[in-house]
Amino acid sequence: MEKPVIITVAITGSVPRKTDNPAVPVTPSEQIESTQECYEAGASLVHIHVRNPDESPGSDPALFARVQEGVRKYCPGMIIQFSTGGRGREQAARGAMLSLRPDMASLATGSVNFPTSVYENPPDFVENLARTMLDNGVKAEVEVFDLAMLYNAANLVRKGLLSPAPHVQFVMGIANALPARRSIFDFLRAELEMLLPEATWVAAGIGRHQWEVNQWCLQEGGHCRTGLEDNTRFDQTRLAASNAELVRKIADDCGKYNRRPASPIEARQILNLRRVA
Repeated sequence: MEKPVIITVAITGSVPRKTDNPAVPVTPSEQIESTQECYEAGASLVHIHVRNPDESPGSDPALFARVQEGVRKYCPGMIIQFSTGGRGREQAARGAMLSLRPDMASLATGSVNFPTSVYENPPDFVENLARTMLDNGVKAEVEVFDLAMLYNAANLVRKGLLSPAPHVQFVMGIANALPARRSIFDFLRAELEMLLPEATWVAAGIGRHQWEVNQWCLQEGGHCRTGLEDNTRFDQTRLAASNAELVRKIADDCGKYNRRPASPIEARQILNLRRVA
């Protein structure tokens, strides 16, 4: 039988549109429309950043609420994941929208150097953010930008701050962090199996590595992440004209690996998320 693959689409990111791909959706209406196109193309999970009117990274819960409301209306059952990323946002604001109770939220479990900045996630901040997610019934997606973050996630599980079956994302191809190398990909999967055997996993390839990493995931039974956020953010690689085009690329190639896009219902079952009416 074909094994379902959850296709995550990261539609926007935190870089101002004027410096990246003009196709990146930034207003709530643009984001909702792009997400619906991706949903119809086979995506079952959407990763959401919001932007202020000046296109700077946003943290206003009202903006997240508008996008969430539209996605729930036009993409029935789709998993909604909010970003708690730190680029352009103060730590105090990064979890402010979790009271909206999205299905999931991203959780980077350590700090890492990016090409021109430090993505800072101190231990007490990570634990408080994880606790806030638990309090609001939000499942964390652990973002692993460097190896230590995987072991930090295992420690959070032992402390009761993460589910024993977290969803883990390996982020590969950012300069100064994890290279997009197959040997490293295989090592990370082996370590995850040893540390967190109940976990599900996905990998994101950044820039020109996006499609290569997608293929590794399809081949090895994992899930896939795509979207304009990842292929325009750091090296200005432009692999597609829209988010939906990137989703279709994965969906069209699933059959080569005996895979098929997961429906929203299947994706929720795989991630042990509540069903929605």
